Amino acid sequence: MQVYDHKTIDARLDWPGLIETLRRGLAAAQAEAPPRQVLTIPHPDGGEGHLLIMPAWQAGRAVGVKVVTFFPGNAARGQATINAGYLMFDGSDGRFVAAMDGDALTARRTAAASALAADYLARKDARVLLICGTGQLAAAAAQAHAAMRDYQQILIWGRSADKAAAIADALTRAGLPARVCSDLEAGCRGADVISAVTASTRPFILGEWLAPGSHLDLIGGFKADMRECDDLAVTQARIFVDGRAGALLAGDLAQPIQAGLLDPSRIAGDLVELIQGRVAGRENKAERTVFKSAGMSQEDLLAAMRVAGL
Repeated sequence: MQVYDHKTIDARLDWPGLIETLRRGLAAAQAEAPPRQVLTIPHPDGGEGHLLIMPAWQAGRAVGVKVVTFFPGNAARGQATINAGYLMFDGSDGRFVAAMDGDALTARRTAAASALAADYLARKDARVLLICGTGQLAAAAAQAHAAMRDYQQILIWGRSADKAAAIADALTRAGLPARVCSDLEAGCRGADVISAVTASTRPFILGEWLAPGSHLDLIGGFKADMRECDDLAVTQARIFVDGRAGALLAGDLAQPIQAGLLDPSRIAGDLVELIQGRVAGRENKAERTVFKSAGMSQEDLLAAMRVAGL
C-alpha cells in the first residue's frame, strides 16, 4: 500500500497534465460514480459539521472513495474548514493499494476542472482574472486558470486583506502577475473571469457588476445554504455545471430555482457535454457565462489514478 502526501500529489498533478487528464477522462466517460452522500454531524454547542462520502470506479482498474469533513466553525479559529482523505483500491481484486492527502487532491482537481470549463466558456482574449476568497483553493484556482490563458492581471480579493496579500505575494513569487483587490465591485466590473472559492452563505458577487462577456466561476458552495452570487448573476447568463445532480443542490442555483426565478432547463450543459462537443460553449463575445461547480467523484478518481501512475 502506497501513501501519497501533499508534496507528492502537487508534484504529480502539474496543471497542464492534470487538466488534459480530466479532459480526456471525462470525454471518454472512463469513470462511474453514484450520487455522493452528505451527512450532518451535530455539535454539542449547537453548531454542525458535515461528512461527505464520494465514491467512484473505473471497471477493472481502480475503485476510489473520498471522505470529506466540512466544519464551517473552523474559520473563526483559523483552521481549515474542509479536510479530506482519499482511499484507492485495485479495480480487479479489491485490494487496498493507496491512501492520499485528500486536501491536496481536492484542491488540484477542483481548480483544474474550473480552468477546463473556462477553456470553453471564457473569452479567448480574457486578460484579467479575479479570485474571490483566501482559503485553501484560492492559489490553486489562480494557478490553474493561468495555465490555460496568459492573464495580464490576477486580482486577489478576500475579507482578510492580510490573507489576500499573502496569496498575492506567493503567486508573484511563482511568476504570476498577482496583486490584491481592495474594491470588490471595481474588481468584478473590470474582470474577464471571476472565480469564487469561498464558503459564504450570503451572496457577495452582484450580477449588476458583471460586464458583458464575463465568465463567472462558482466553486465554493455545495450545500443549499451556501451562496456566492445573487440571482441576477445566474439568471442573466448562460449556465453550465460540472454535474447536474450536485450543482442543483448548491445554493447559487437551488435558491433561485426554489424562488421560481430560474428553471432547471436553463442549464445549457455540463462539463462532459462541453468536452464532448454535445453542447456549444461560449457563442459570442458579449454573452455572460456561469460555471457552477459542486465537485464530482469522477474527477477525484481520474486525478488519483494519475498520482498513482495508473
